[in-house]
Amino acid sequence: MKNNIAKTTIALAITSLLSACSSTSETTLTTSTYQCNPQMMEKSNHLRIYQIMVESFVDGDPNIGHGTGYGPSHHNGDLQGIIDSLDYIQSLGMNTIWMTPIFESAPIEGQDHWADKLDATGYFATDFFKIDPRFGTLEKAKELVEEAHKRGMYVLFDGVFGHHKEGLIKPSPSGLLPSGSNNPVDYPESEDFYSEVAAYWISELKIDGWRLDQAYQVPTESWINIRKAVDNASQNTTYINNKGEQVNPLGYMVAEIWNNESYITETGYGTEQNPALCSAFDFPLRFRVAETFAVNESGVGNKGGDWLNEGMQMHELYPSHATPNLMLGNHDVVRFGDLLQRGDIAEPSDRNYWLRHKAALSFQAAYTGPITLYYGDEIGDQVDSFSNKENKDICAIKGVCDDHIARSSAKIHGLTATLTPDQFNLKIYVSELMTLRIENPALSEGVRTNIIANKAVYVDHKQAENNTILFMVSTQKQNQTLSLKAEQIGSQGNLVDLLTNQVFTPIEGIYTIPLSNFESRFLKIEKPNPTGPKVEAKEITLYGTGFMAQCDNPTMPITNAPIKDTLYLVGDFSDSRWGHKEPRSYQYKGNGIYQVVINEKRGPYKMQYATKDWGAQYTVDGLSPKLGQSNALINGGYGQDTAIYLPEDGNYVWSLEFNPQGKPKSMMVSKCK
Repeated sequence: MKNNIAKTTIALAITSLLSACSSTSETTLTTSTYQCNPQMMEKSNHLRIYQIMVESFVDGDPNIGHGTGYGPSHHNGDLQGIIDSLDYIQSLGMNTIWMTPIFESAPIEGQDHWADKLDATGYFATDFFKIDPRFGTLEKAKELVEEAHKRGMYVLFDGVFGHHKEGLIKPSPSGLLPSGSNNPVDYPESEDFYSEVAAYWISELKIDGWRLDQAYQVPTESWINIRKAVDNASQNTTYINNKGEQVNPLGYMVAEIWNNESYITETGYGTEQNPALCSAFDFPLRFRVAETFAVNESGVGNKGGDWLNEGMQMHELYPSHATPNLMLGNHDVVRFGDLLQRGDIAEPSDRNYWLRHKAALSFQAAYTGPITLYYGDEIGDQVDSFSNKENKDICAIKGVCDDHIARSSAKIHGLTATLTPDQFNLKIYVSELMTLRIENPALSEGVRTNIIANKAVYVDHKQAENNTILFMVSTQKQNQTLSLKAEQIGSQGNLVDLLTNQVFTPIEGIYTIPLSNFESRFLKIEKPNPTGPKVEAKEITLYGTGFMAQCDNPTMPITNAPIKDTLYLVGDFSDSRWGHKEPRSYQYKGNGIYQVVINEKRGPYKMQYATKDWGAQYTVDGLSPKLGQSNALINGGYGQDTAIYLPEDGNYVWSLEFNPQGKPKSMMVSKCK
């Protein structure tokens, strides 16, 4: 009865808050644009989030648990298991936990075991205002949040605001229900329901924000109003932190949108003039990190520092309020350790397995903005006997699908496992990296200037007030020695390696710094040059030469063409979204060359060149062609996508060349003059 009274009281308070959002007297919320909260944004740069897949994490209460689920875990994780792990998480230097959904997913009578597995994920809830009893109770959830706050840690819930379980959805305390289908729901009709969900748990448990599942399902205008509800609830709620201070919940919201920077902006961040969400996971850069230090899920790898730098440059495509959040793994992708094995790069018994983990984690540690660590990545976890992509028809039965395999049982040192020396060494390294982020604001909030980015190495200058760091990481197996001019890196004195305490002194204005295979260094610039680093601007080639760069070549009959079926430029373009669209169909120009001219928007794109039935697919050798240059064309396949960055809006000609026998020969992308 007490809980029902409390729910009713909170519901009335939330209804009042939501009404205030549209009230003409609330001047802060009635402007045509609703800006991101500057205090929240500044604090979010320092978030070090530890992600937990609840059902697969730690079994803290043997009396509850789902007992089934996707992936190779025990499937009995619960809230008590997270409470028991808080000291371990804090020892890593993480200051935030994000849990996958813990709301009730009640079974429907007669449902099969696949529905039982889906219930365990929490991503198709039946009651957004009740804790699933197989995870714990409302009181246990409150205890978890309070225990985290006592340690100075934030708590994020997982917000599934675009879909729910079909057939059994419960109303909110104020009597609202989502509208339309169950997946996706209708907007804006469902907006008030999910605004109530978002505000309710901030008021009820004092959580600090939300991770937003499949955020593209919710229109940006509705995200603005849900964000207002979160801000209002946070501003009207307080708790005592680990310092004895009375504070408001952070009110951080981070979107899950698997796509390129342009799509993340379109469906998440909104526009410069009308911000929607303020943070989203940096999926594009995550894949580049995997492709540099391991391989991606499709086995593509062997990239270098230039690939990382291009990914960092893509942040320019976001509006100024955007705060990307970089992770290396999550519950839907393959663990980094398994990707190393998929690429035949290294096994856990190999030294390079651990060195490559350290390199990838160091890059994340040097990233400006919030970062997220998926449980187990801090110890190089992997799943035995899994590396290759499994047949999609049977992988779920075996528990080894690519989007399930990372859901392995948590190995928490001193609680559920005793770590191997290699695992323990990596855990200590992660703690050291997080300490560096805490002590050096240049890492988490500094302005980045790239110094070197090539196949072998990546070097950044990071500058915050009174703190300047030179971060470097090797992207190759071979040892190397860097010679850096003092003027180039903006230094007038010694460089101190913050991990080894090694001191580098310039000789005649040159620093000589050895870098072993996949080694990282965080070098503090003791005496920065007031003018900062000096880096020469690089020219970008836009225009090719010759027949394949011409945009007005006449179309020829296909009588003597090497390929008779129509080819299409198929990719993640905003006007096609991997569909075969007529404006993107190739025309034969003679001499084995096919072309299509299209007005493109600036941005990064992935694509293949394929017939309508995908019977013929082509891509570029190396998968990352140079703009305005001839590149080798090869046969393609699933996951073997060409990736290119178009630095300017305008008309571009996409050219393919085949030999007389129809074998792929070359391709070129050139801006039209």
